[in-house]
Amino acid sequence: MDNFNLSSPESEEEKIPLRVELYDWLQCLVTALVGCILVFLFLCRVIGVDGNSMNPTLLNNDKIVISNLFYEPRIGDIIVLTKRSFSSEPIVKRVIATEGQTIDIDFETGEVWRDGKLLDEPYINELTHKYYDVSFPATVPEGCIFVMGDNRNRSTDSRASSIGFVDKRCVLGRVLCEILPLSRFGLVK
Repeated sequence: MDNFNLSSPESEEEKIPLRVELYDWLQCLVTALVGCILVFLFLCRVIGVDGNSMNPTLLNNDKIVISNLFYEPRIGDIIVLTKRSFSSEPIVKRVIATEGQTIDIDFETGEVWRDGKLLDEPYINELTHKYYDVSFPATVPEGCIFVMGDNRNRSTDSRASSIGFVDKRCVLGRVLCEILPLSRFGLVK
């Protein structure tokens, strides 16, 4: 006569030692933690906006996600950069020109020109009337970019020699999206 195990599946689950179950949970948590670290180390990171220089696009204390994976700065991108001559904290600006391009600003009319063409800038808060100490027209050197804040008259940017032309190696990444506050959650343009 054959012997059959008539025990229920529930009683077999109860036989799994608590330490094995805890080990499984610990293994899952460690894997998730390592995965998160790798994502934030190589793919993207979260940065807080400090100040009003990017109004109305980004506001003070907004939380944004940036990525530097295979990134090359392009005109119109919103980027996060470091410029130790200006601040020890990362700053957020928009790329206006790249190497070899010439920027000219008419501070009386508030117009910005790149390579002789007037820029269409629907994202700015107001026209560019604030002058700093950089002379225009100015040609962007090789390996550099020219950046400005969207809140032009309340932004220290490449118009000031303390920032000036930004070496592309100082770019931490391009802003992908805004995550906080939740009311402004979404892609950033």
